[in-house]
Amino acid sequence: MANKIFQLPRRARAPKRAAARRQRPADDLLQVLRTRIAAQEIAPGAKLREQELAAEFGVPRARVRNALFALERRGLVERIPNRGAVVTRLDLPQVISIYELREVLEGLCVRLATRNAPPESWQELLDEFRGPMQRRVKEGDLDAYSAGYDRFRRRCIDAAANPLLAEMLDSIFEKTQVLIRRILILPGRTEMGLREHVAVLEAMRRGDAEEAEQLRRANMRSARAFLERYQKYVL
Repeated sequence: MANKIFQLPRRARAPKRAAARRQRPADDLLQVLRTRIAAQEIAPGAKLREQELAAEFGVPRARVRNALFALERRGLVERIPNRGAVVTRLDLPQVISIYELREVLEGLCVRLATRNAPPESWQELLDEFRGPMQRRVKEGDLDAYSAGYDRFRRRCIDAAANPLLAEMLDSIFEKTQVLIRRILILPGRTEMGLREHVAVLEAMRRGDAEEAEQLRRANMRSARAFLERYQKYVL
């Protein structure tokens, strides 16, 4: 008798599960679209149609419109007359300008992170970049290498403890995430980038904020140089 009281028929439970699946993405519509654009799951130049997005996420078009305005403010979407909202397509001058800004911001980030965190707190990351990350590069495991780089980046942002700086860096990362991954496969770039990151972490481990900043800025300049040299393969 107890089973008959508490165990609902399969057909009675299924609609609730389906409704939950539809509602979960809508809880963070903006973040889902940001992630798709950053990973180029939605290609540069693609049109974002309010009606289609509203149907996919199960939300009113007004909510989609607000998300598109937020994406436009972050520079991920632009509004073109007679076309509506389209994903921003970056050309070389725009990318170079972004990297010039990124050099300053990334340098500031590691300087603040070095000042705010105890020097010994960077030892774990330094050991990873000296050891496992070296093996990943030799084995050509760029996905694992990228994951390690993302941990370094996020750790620095968290330690910097500057919300405005974090927002600016995240916005830049969303625009250039795919470019960063493409740069990694250029001849010699991963090996050079790893050496540069080890040098930055060594300075952070010593507690030398000024040197860490200069090394991180040099790292950004070398990435930009690779981008300019191999632009036809990257953009």
